[in-house]
Amino acid sequence: MSSILTNTSAMNALSTLRGINDQLGETQNRISTGMKVNSAKDNASYFSISTTMDSESGMNKAVNEGLTLAKNSVSTARLGAETVVDLAQEFVDRLAFAQTEGVDQTDVQKELTSLAAQMKTAIEQSSFNGENLISTAGSGAKEVVSGVSRNGGTLSTTTIDFTAGDLEGLQGSFAGITITNATTAADLELALTNSEGFLASVIDAATDLGIVEKSIETQQNFLNELTDRLDAGVGSMIDADMEEEAARLQSLQVQQQLSTQSLSIANQAPQNILSLFK
Repeated sequence: MSSILTNTSAMNALSTLRGINDQLGETQNRISTGMKVNSAKDNASYFSISTTMDSESGMNKAVNEGLTLAKNSVSTARLGAETVVDLAQEFVDRLAFAQTEGVDQTDVQKELTSLAAQMKTAIEQSSFNGENLISTAGSGAKEVVSGVSRNGGTLSTTTIDFTAGDLEGLQGSFAGITITNATTAADLELALTNSEGFLASVIDAATDLGIVEKSIETQQNFLNELTDRLDAGVGSMIDADMEEEAARLQSLQVQQQLSTQSLSIANQAPQNILSLFK
C-alpha cells in the first residue's frame, strides 16, 4: 500500500544515512585527533585504564627529574671526595717520608699544612644547588625518592637510602696532625697510623658516594624503560590506527553517497501516486 502521509522507505533511508553520518563523524574525529578513545563514552574501560597508566607515567617522569638533581648532588660530592682521597694519600705519603732519619720535619709540615688546606678547599667547593653532602652540615642519613608503586588502589614510594660522610670533620683531623724537628719517632709513627685511619675513612666515604651514584643511574635507566612501556601501553589502547581509519573513511564516504541517493529515490516515490489520477 502506498501512502502520501507515511513514507516507510524514506524513513529507513534517513535512519541509515544518520547512522552512516555518525560513523563518518567519529572516523573524522579519530583522524583529526589521532585517538580512538577521547573520553569515557568512547570506551569506559580503556579510558579508565589508560588514564591511570598515564598518571603513573607522569609520576615516574617527575621522580626521574628529582633523581637527576639528587644524582648531580651525589656526583659533585663524589668528585670532591675523590679529590680529598688523592690529597689524603699524598698526606700519608709525606708522613711516611717524615719517618726517615735526618729529614727536616719543618719542611714536611709545610707540605702537610698545604695539603690539609687543599682538602678544605675541595670540600667547600663540592656543592651543587646549595647542597654539600661531604660537609659537616650536609652529611648524615639521606633518603632519595626513587619511584612510585601501586598496589591495588594504594600508592607508595620507594627510596634509595645512604649515609654521606663528614669529610669536613676528617679534614680537621688531618689538619690537627703537626710535626716538628722535636717530634719523637714514636709520635711520628702514631701520626702516620692516625693519618692512615683517616685516609681509610675518606676512601669509604668516596666509595659509598660512588655506589649511591651508580644506584641512582640504574634506577633512572629503569624508570626511563618503564615510562616507555607505560606510554606504549597507553598508546595501544587509545591511539587510532590511521591506516584502518583512512580505509574506513573512504568506505563511509561511498556509503554516504549511496545512502543519500537512496533517500532521494525514496522521497520521489509519493510523486508516482499522481499518475494514478490521470
